[in-house]
Amino acid sequence: MGIFNSIKDTITNWRRGSPTKGMSEEDFAEWLGIGYRNKSELREVTYYTCMKVLCETMGKLPIKVYEDMPGRGRVRAEPDDVSRLLTVRPNSHITPAIFMTTLENNRNHYGNGYAWIQRNISRAGIKTHGIWLMQSNYVTPIYDNRGIFGKIGRIYYQYTDPLDGEYYLFPEDDVIHVKTSMSMDGYTGIPVRDMIGDTIYGAKDSQDYMSNLYKGGLTAAMALQYVGELDEGHLVKLRNKYEKYLSGPSNAGKIVPVPVGFQLQPLNYKLTDAQFFELKKYSALQIAGAFGVKPNQINNYEKSSYANSEMQQLSFLVDTMLFPLKQYEEEFTYKLYAGTNKVCKFNEKSILRTDSESQMRQITSAIQNGLYTINEGREFLDKEHKKGGDRLLMNGNFIPVEQAGQQYEKGGNSGNEEN
Repeated sequence: MGIFNSIKDTITNWRRGSPTKGMSEEDFAEWLGIGYRNKSELREVTYYTCMKVLCETMGKLPIKVYEDMPGRGRVRAEPDDVSRLLTVRPNSHITPAIFMTTLENNRNHYGNGYAWIQRNISRAGIKTHGIWLMQSNYVTPIYDNRGIFGKIGRIYYQYTDPLDGEYYLFPEDDVIHVKTSMSMDGYTGIPVRDMIGDTIYGAKDSQDYMSNLYKGGLTAAMALQYVGELDEGHLVKLRNKYEKYLSGPSNAGKIVPVPVGFQLQPLNYKLTDAQFFELKKYSALQIAGAFGVKPNQINNYEKSSYANSEMQQLSFLVDTMLFPLKQYEEEFTYKLYAGTNKVCKFNEKSILRTDSESQMRQITSAIQNGLYTINEGREFLDKEHKKGGDRLLMNGNFIPVEQAGQQYEKGGNSGNEEN
């Protein structure tokens, strides 16, 4: 009962926020006398790399708020309380970049990403004060088909605070919910690790095997041959002795003494015979393919060139990132700007930036052909607006298509008329 009470007290103190709250899973297992080894998929290098690429890509894309104006089309909206949360500070603790990377990490690792919208309702209206992340493994979506919490058919989110163990229930209009593309009911997403778990764990086992091989000094296993009988005690002593001489990188290349009558026989097992590295590379490409990450993004440049890598980056945007970008834009627009004509849009061009010469050539061409004003072009270069730079310019030699050829008709101004 003493051990049970000690465990109970530790968990209680952890939930109450005492200093033991920061005890890690490894420390807690060691305190119980249990050998612990973290089995997280994030310890597999390809899985971690794919997660890093996806979340950092989402984190570095700037988000802007536009407004549909009659007669003017879609223009940049004036800053308001909500747009400042998206572009300056979602809450008092984190930046927009960290907010987006964390939300994307939860979406990919758990299949769903959640954030609570903190609102205050008063006579003056509804004011949004902050957007707070919720760890996905502490959130449970509830479909209310009986109207227990209010209206029938509404979705609620139950959140258990990992720090104090308190329960909270939020209506779906107050929760941003993004999910993976793999969903069978449309309400919750399925994480990639659930679909290709065997491949991820196989790659992790191969990584652990290489780690153990390095720890053993890259020496092959040995069989100690002896003609005769040995009792169990002598076997244990011999095994411990030769493990001391043969294992570890410090013993690599050293001479091993062998008693008379004994013989050490290496158990050669070559990694090349098992195509170890080929299989490891194939597993890495499978994991990257499941995430939509391109080979050059996991440092596989075997079939890549400079032009090929640039096309892979464009393919990554089109094939991989357009779906989560569209989902984030739709969710942010609906949950943050419901009932208005404002929309949220990411600037995906920021991950397609070219060298400075190509960028200047593209901006100049767009200005000369009336697509950008001078001030819009200056914005791409982080330059201030100039007076008179908001007019569209066009080459004077251009004419409307319906007037093409009129200059050759009789009476047209051909430029050869006599004065």
